[in-house]
Amino acid sequence: MTEAISPSLLSTWNMYGQLLAYALMGVGVLILLGHYLKLLFTKDFKTRYDYINMHEINLLWYGFVLVLSGIALYINTVVTETTWLWFFVRIFVSGMMAMIIGVVVQNVLKFYYPFFIEKRLKKLRYSPRLSPDGRKMKLLSEEEEDVYLDEGMQAEENAFSVDYDVWIDEISGFTKIEKYNGRLHALQCDECNYQTLKVEREEIIQEASEVEEGELMKYYVCGYCGHKQRKSFKIAKLRAGEGASA
Repeated sequence: MTEAISPSLLSTWNMYGQLLAYALMGVGVLILLGHYLKLLFTKDFKTRYDYINMHEINLLWYGFVLVLSGIALYINTVVTETTWLWFFVRIFVSGMMAMIIGVVVQNVLKFYYPFFIEKRLKKLRYSPRLSPDGRKMKLLSEEEEDVYLDEGMQAEENAFSVDYDVWIDEISGFTKIEKYNGRLHALQCDECNYQTLKVEREEIIQEASEVEEGELMKYYVCGYCGHKQRKSFKIAKLRAGEGASA
């Protein structure tokens, strides 16, 4: 292991290793660049909202891993002479450093970055929409929007599985209905303060009727510390005829 690596073998390793390092870093940069270009050229707020919500954290992680792997590999290809022992020591040390940095970044993306995403998504969701005529539209309240939702949509909202936003151009009457997941994002855990508290299951304690509100119990569990809690929600009374039509 203390024997020196032949110059020709080391030169071959440096050449192909650098090519692979450049490729890894290039793909990583392209992923990150493509992501931000997608955001830049996506003008529709709802489309941008869904894209960020579904893909941003994963794309940032993939891009970072590729760039970090390329850097770690490149560091091991700038050696002009060494022994086999120090060659493997260098690879081991750079690999461990890359793993440590990767774990730190992964935790930041998993436990801290969602706070930043939450603010951006809230801004996108409630930014005024424009009608085809270029006028700002009004976001209807929960009571006002029911006129524009069919019975199935209202049932989804009552079960907290889906949330609908209804935007209307008050001059032309043009309406736009946007659908959001009722379990959109993890909440902040009271125990560890990370935004990792998610709904594990839901249970209807009491069905709603035309004369009485129902009750829905949501059971939460923290993905970080395991803390569990539950919270009760009221289900709106059924309007006349809803129970029969169901």
